[in-house]
Amino acid sequence: MAAALRRYAIGAELTDEGVHFRVWAPEHRALSVVIEGGAEVELERDEDGYFSRLVDAKAGARYRFKIGDQLFPDPASRFQPEGPHGPSQVIDPAFAWSEWHGVEPRCFYEMHIGTFTQGGTFAVAAEKLPLLADIGINVIEVMPVNEFAGTFGWGYDGVDLWAPSHLYGTPDDFRRFIDTAHQLGLAVILDVVYNHFGPDGCYLRRFTPLYFTDRKNEWGDELNYEAQGVREFFAENAAYWIDEFHLDGLRLDATQSITDYSVIGEIVKRAHEAAGGRKILIAAENEPQDVALIDVEGVDALWNDDWHHAAMVAMTGRREAYYMDYRGTAQEFVSMAKHGFLYQGQFYAWQKKPRGMPSLHLHPRRFISYLQNHDQIANSARGERMQQLTSPGRVRAMTALLLLQPQLPLLFQGQESGSTKPFLYFADHKPELAEAVAKGRREFLEQFPSLIGRELDAPHARETFEACKLDWEERDESIIELHRTLLRLRIDDALIGGAVLSEDAFLLRWPQRLLIVNLGRDLHLEVLDEPLLAGEWTVLWSSESPVDIAHIPAESAALFAATPLTPAPLPAARGEGDEGAGGDAAGRSDRDRST
Repeated sequence: MAAALRRYAIGAELTDEGVHFRVWAPEHRALSVVIEGGAEVELERDEDGYFSRLVDAKAGARYRFKIGDQLFPDPASRFQPEGPHGPSQVIDPAFAWSEWHGVEPRCFYEMHIGTFTQGGTFAVAAEKLPLLADIGINVIEVMPVNEFAGTFGWGYDGVDLWAPSHLYGTPDDFRRFIDTAHQLGLAVILDVVYNHFGPDGCYLRRFTPLYFTDRKNEWGDELNYEAQGVREFFAENAAYWIDEFHLDGLRLDATQSITDYSVIGEIVKRAHEAAGGRKILIAAENEPQDVALIDVEGVDALWNDDWHHAAMVAMTGRREAYYMDYRGTAQEFVSMAKHGFLYQGQFYAWQKKPRGMPSLHLHPRRFISYLQNHDQIANSARGERMQQLTSPGRVRAMTALLLLQPQLPLLFQGQESGSTKPFLYFADHKPELAEAVAKGRREFLEQFPSLIGRELDAPHARETFEACKLDWEERDESIIELHRTLLRLRIDDALIGGAVLSEDAFLLRWPQRLLIVNLGRDLHLEVLDEPLLAGEWTVLWSSESPVDIAHIPAESAALFAATPLTPAPLPAARGEGDEGAGGDAAGRSDRDRST
């Protein structure tokens, strides 16, 4: 079977005649595949350093590649039933998919399969999806599920990027999770890590050192994106998840550590090709907020850390570490609603250099904003949820802003029901590595003066992981209804503008809607001199009461609808040259439009 007939460049692929194996190992002259309970078969080497052969084997067969006298799992293994150090398994990708046409994203929901339920599997997680669909969430963003070492972890230290973790179930279990979501009207995107590999269970160097450079990034060994085999590995991996798992997109982790952004362009291109006309979404995390990922490489949306940081300062008043350049003022939220990122090249004192790139030209749907996500909850040291850090009124007001403002909102698991379960950093590693990871975590959190000296939960302790599992009996119906109501009221029209009403209060205006958010004391507008307030307004929803256009209670938000007015009769037509005709008509037309 020629390589050209394969679906992907590497890995074990099932055919009618057997299994075709292909692996990149350019430094080696000989390499074979060893089938458990079967034969050892030498693979043929081509001029690009790929070894391949069609072998008499079936789905379910377990195998390893043999280099010299040592056996290693497949770098592109589709499943590791015994974990990253065990044999790889041949997987049949055939699956009876339901019909699915995709959705327009309205609200993202980030989940970690291992802690989303007490069971911690794809199958148990699928049982809870109807509760999310009922609220109005329509995109599930799954934290990395690729195979990693240990019995629990966040998934960002994956080593087998083509294999769903055996801890969560089989590849077909993941497919059923996705298909169940689709039947409920939920899209599913997967968080993928293309900037480093985990420290335990990665055997890529045994096949070729060309996967890595001799440099380090903040996560580990820097990848060698100049090598075509490495670029192909990641682009093909992206296509694989979209094609064989019917995912609706990907979230690219920490893209600032991908030194050559053109790799991201290749990933985006291959993912869209694999979708075969289906609408997919590629989102990215990028700490420097570089919009070239959108403008040049074709990424659809970027996570907006500016929005989160300003929100945290507004809710807690703490301006330390990477929050120091944010004030949490009304002006910041108006600016972000209108212009995207807050920092678009201005000097950023925390990093002592300019931050961000101009994003004035980007549509609000190019940004994903959030009050909670996996990183930011864990960075509170105790994994505290938003409602444990601020007042109930501010939680309701900021939830309203998150779900109604123009940027796409993201919720973190349990946020929609008021969960008090923490989300801590947890990673199950061997003792020597576990201590190094714990030390690194302590040092990272020392940037927060308020956390110095605080005892941290050990990342490698089983209790740390177990403490993070959602309790599905802990569901605050009032908070669930808050999210359901706000998502039902979410506004699709283009924003007309926004205005500051005080240091802590502001408004956002759409053609027929007006949102006022007040994070300070009671707001009394004795003079309605802001043009965006013009018109007659009816309260659609408010987080506190009583409320009207001139009185907004402390720490609250209110959404108003424009009240249609009966237009005044047109005056009799005037003859040509009648004084003031044009002025009167223009003035009346402007007033009518304003209401």
